[in-house]
Amino acid sequence: MEQFASGWKQSYYGKGDVIVYRLNRESGASEKHSPVFGANVLMLVYGDAFWATYTTGDNTGLIATDSMKNFIQRETLNYAGSDLESYCRFLAAKFLDTYPQVEGLQVSASEIPYRAVSDAAVAFVPSGSERSAARIEMDRGGVVEIASGINGFRLLRLGGSAFYGFVRDQYTTLPEIHDRPLHMWLDLEWLYTNPDAAFSEGKLSVAVRRIVNQVFESFESGSIQQIIHQTGVKLLAEIPEIAEVHLEANNRTWDTAAERGPELGVFTDARPPYGCLGLRLRR
Repeated sequence: MEQFASGWKQSYYGKGDVIVYRLNRESGASEKHSPVFGANVLMLVYGDAFWATYTTGDNTGLIATDSMKNFIQRETLNYAGSDLESYCRFLAAKFLDTYPQVEGLQVSASEIPYRAVSDAAVAFVPSGSERSAARIEMDRGGVVEIASGINGFRLLRLGGSAFYGFVRDQYTTLPEIHDRPLHMWLDLEWLYTNPDAAFSEGKLSVAVRRIVNQVFESFESGSIQQIIHQTGVKLLAEIPEIAEVHLEANNRTWDTAAERGPELGVFTDARPPYGCLGLRLRR
């Protein structure tokens, strides 16, 4: 279920999983931006003009979701940047200019990342699990909310992670562990102290990635909760543009298949039930 920063909506509709790949094959395109810009877009619109479709089936003024898909894909050709925040703002502003019956809309985009095989930037391959994300809501008054995120961190630490001292009762089978190899997944989303700070051409996301990896590598923890708290505190301390951060981690610690002392082991993916741990911090 979708939510909007501007408040409760009686109805909304739109188009999701709109895939775009913009390829800039001009010479020198890689000097500032990658020649490959890939995104998965969700556009949701709202307004009283669309209520009759729900109540009477009257589609007067309704913009078909197929037209939304075409709008997103064709207008991507006119977007010259490379960061998702500016891309979402570009699409939202253009859509409001094009369709006066729309009172407001929310545009979300998730990166489909590719990296160059070499400095020649001719051949590319998918570049891993981490994907930048952005979301913007705009209405006739301007930007209502803008958020950024990075999803898909896959973090493995060989040691320095503990979990003990928790409640033990008739349901407890988990042993207490003082030094474990930790495998966790992490998604982050953050809001800004000033909307203009979101449009940094990706520089702020680079800083977030650096801090996440730095904390995970250097911090010896007693729980995953402690790791994400330490990460959130450091993000707020070092990046003044962030007003609020939401972190959600999954405990995907591998199951032990065989061990030879504490130094050498063989592991396998954890079974499907996983621990889910969330945290929100505000400045």
